[in-house]
Amino acid sequence: MGNIVIDGKSLNLENFIQVTRGKQKVEISEDAKKKINKARDLVEKIVAEEKVTYGINTGFGKFSDVVISKEDTEKLQRNLIMSHSCGVGKVFDEDVARGIMLLRINALSTGYSGIRLSTMETLMAMLNEGVHPIIPEQGSLGASGDLAPLAHMVLTMIGEGEAIYKGERLESAQAMKKAGIEIISLTSKEGLALINGTQVMTSVGAHTLYDAINISKLSDISASLTNEALNGIVDAYDSRVHEARGQKGQIDTAKNLLNILDGSKMTTRQGDLRVQDAYALRCTPQVHGASKDCFKYIKEKVEIEMNAATDNPLIFVKEEDVISGGNFHGQPMAVAFDFLKIGMSELANISERRLERLVNPALSEGLPAFLVEEGGINSGFMIVQYAAAALVSENKTLAHPASVDSIPSSANQEDHVSMGTIASRHARDILRNVRKVIAMEILCACQAIDLRGNKGLGKGSTIGYDIVRENIDMVKKDRIMHVDIDKVEEMIEAETIVKEVEKEIGEIL
Repeated sequence: MGNIVIDGKSLNLENFIQVTRGKQKVEISEDAKKKINKARDLVEKIVAEEKVTYGINTGFGKFSDVVISKEDTEKLQRNLIMSHSCGVGKVFDEDVARGIMLLRINALSTGYSGIRLSTMETLMAMLNEGVHPIIPEQGSLGASGDLAPLAHMVLTMIGEGEAIYKGERLESAQAMKKAGIEIISLTSKEGLALINGTQVMTSVGAHTLYDAINISKLSDISASLTNEALNGIVDAYDSRVHEARGQKGQIDTAKNLLNILDGSKMTTRQGDLRVQDAYALRCTPQVHGASKDCFKYIKEKVEIEMNAATDNPLIFVKEEDVISGGNFHGQPMAVAFDFLKIGMSELANISERRLERLVNPALSEGLPAFLVEEGGINSGFMIVQYAAAALVSENKTLAHPASVDSIPSSANQEDHVSMGTIASRHARDILRNVRKVIAMEILCACQAIDLRGNKGLGKGSTIGYDIVRENIDMVKKDRIMHVDIDKVEEMIEAETIVKEVEKEIGEIL
C-alpha cells in the first residue's frame, strides 16, 4: 500500500484512521511543498526588513505589543515551546498522538503558516518512524488552539521532553537518535505555527467519532438480539412507517434491523403475543437513527477542520499580507463534540432500558428473574444492570456541554475560549462507557435467547450470537461477570461482530 499524500485539503476520517491506527506512512504533495516554501519566503522577507508583525517578531498574547529583535527570534520560538509545555495528567494514547502530528502536518500543508519545509519534514519523519511524543491530556482551553499539548509535541522535535519509540519511553533526544531523525532549532514564526491550532481536540474527537459510528452499527445488532430474546414485534420497523417521517438515520436503522432479523423465528407480528412493544424496542429506529444523523453532521464538521488552516497569524502570499485572526478558536469543534456526547449517550440510555427488560421478570415476557436458573442462590445478571445504570448515569454528567463555559486568559486578551479539548476528552470517556453498556446488553440478550430456547435467529443476529458463544459460555451459575463483559468489549473494539455480520448481510447503515 502506497503512502497517503498530504496536501492540506483531502484528508478524510477513513485515511486519518489508516495512518493513526494502521500505521500507514505519509508524504507531502509537491503542490503543498511549493505553497509552504512561498509562505516561508514571505516570512523571511518580513524578518529581514524588520517589519513588525505579530508572531514573527513580537511576543504572544498580551505580549503582542513587545517587539523582538531579529537576533532574538530563535530564542523567542524556543522559549515559546518551553514555557507553553504546561500539560498535566494522563498521557494521550498512541493513536491520538499520531493523529495530532498528522493533523498538524496537514494544516501546515495548506501553505498559510510560514513554516520551513524542513521543519515539517522532521515532524513527518517522527510520524512515519513511530516517534510518539509524550503529550499530557489536560491543560488546553481550546483557544488559542491547543497550545499546551501541542507544545509537548514540539518538545520532541527540539530534543526536549519525552517520547515513545518502539514501545519504550525515552528522553526525546534519545528517541530521535534511535529513529535516525535530527533534532531541530526553531526559527521565526515556527514555534507558533506548530502549536497554534485545534489539532489535539480534533484528533481525540475524530477517533471518538470513528468508534461511535461503529458502535452505532453494533447497537443495531444488540437491539436485534434483545428483540429476539423478548419476542419483539417487527411491524414497527416497516419501511412505510419510517418513510412517512423522512428522517434518514431512522429509515436506515429500521432497514438494518429488518436485515439483521431476516429469517428469525424468534420475532413476532403485532397481535401475535401483544399489540405493541415498549418504546425501548419499538422506538429503536427513532433513537438510534437520531444518533446516526448526529454522527453524520459531526463527520462533516470534523473533515472540514482536518483540512483547515487553524493557526495565527495567517500568511497570504499573493497579497503579501500577514493577518492576525482567530482560526485557532475551537468553537466549531467544541459544539460538535458536545453534540457527539449527546448522540453517544443516547445509544447507551436505550441499551440499558432494553437490558432492564431482559433481567426484570415483570417485563421480560416469561424469562427467569435476572436471567439465571436457581435464582436466590444465584444472582445472575442482577448487578450487570446496576453497572449499566451507573455508566449511563455517569454519561449524563459527562454530557454536560463544555462549550458553554469560558474562562478568560492571557490577562483578558484571550477573553473567550472554547473548552473544545475538554469536550473531545469527555466524548471519548462517554464512548468507553457506551461500549461497556452495549457489551452488557449483548451478554444479557444471548443469555435470554438460551433460556427462552433458540428457535432460530435472524441472518445477522445469528452471526453475532455465534461469535459471543464461541468465546463465552452461557451462565448456569454465578461467576465473575466482568470477565465476560471485558471479552465482549474486546470484540467491540476489534469490530469483530460488526465486520462478520456485514459479510453476511451487507453494509450496516
